[in-house]
Amino acid sequence: MHDVETKTLQVPGAQLHYEVRGSGPLLLMIPGAPADAGALAGLAALLSDRYTVVSYDQRGLSRSSLTGPPEDQSVAVFSEDAHRLLAVLGDEPAYVLGNSGGALTALDLAARHPEQVRALVVHEPPIPEILPDPAHWRAKFQEVRDTYTGEGVGAAMQKFIATIEGDGAAPPAMPDPSQMPPEALEMMGRIQGNLDYFLAHMLVPVLRFEPDVAALRSGSAPIVVGVGAGSPEGVPLLSALALAKRLGTKAVEFPGDHQGLAFDAATSAEIVHDAFTRTA
Repeated sequence: MHDVETKTLQVPGAQLHYEVRGSGPLLLMIPGAPADAGALAGLAALLSDRYTVVSYDQRGLSRSSLTGPPEDQSVAVFSEDAHRLLAVLGDEPAYVLGNSGGALTALDLAARHPEQVRALVVHEPPIPEILPDPAHWRAKFQEVRDTYTGEGVGAAMQKFIATIEGDGAAPPAMPDPSQMPPEALEMMGRIQGNLDYFLAHMLVPVLRFEPDVAALRSGSAPIVVGVGAGSPEGVPLLSALALAKRLGTKAVEFPGDHQGLAFDAATSAEIVHDAFTRTA
């Protein structure tokens, strides 16, 4: 197991926390909100014998603090952060893995800065704008935001999970805190602390993102779209399938559901490595 080196990068409006481990070609991992780099730590550790793995907290989340007042964020701002981070890591294009909302950042990065991306794996990017009736989804996620304003974090997160996972989906299984290692408990505490910012300033603008499919199709970086074998027919799964169709490719199945990269990191690591190897 490789040691983890923790660093920071100043970008306009924020200071990014990022972690470097391993050796080999560069692999940038982008987690989805409200999680942070800790959500992909198991996967990063397993891939660090084959890649120099860099993971980070997106701005405003956990250890990537804002240097100004909180404001609504956009995927374009997040992808510029990723662009600046890659620029300080070297001149060679990187492999990029984006999970959930982090996959939106990865897609925008590949469209805006294709010279920085060697190949891309995006796991269940939630893109309601490419689903049938996007106006319906805009209204539903605005309801989540309004619930946060009127009733607080708990009620809003319940509505968010029910909305994004679809009618009839079982609620996500929560781990037993008494069985969690200290670093996992610490991460859960950080995520809890991210919920206000996520609901107030990220949820609505980020879920109105639509990738530049024409730029992605014309770019040189191969794109692999991942779906969870056990995912309900909610926004992430349906979006991933719709994106794969638009890109003219077939989605690759990962174990588990939307959280599969974290809960079965060993299997997921081999699928990710195989995807990058096949696209090399």
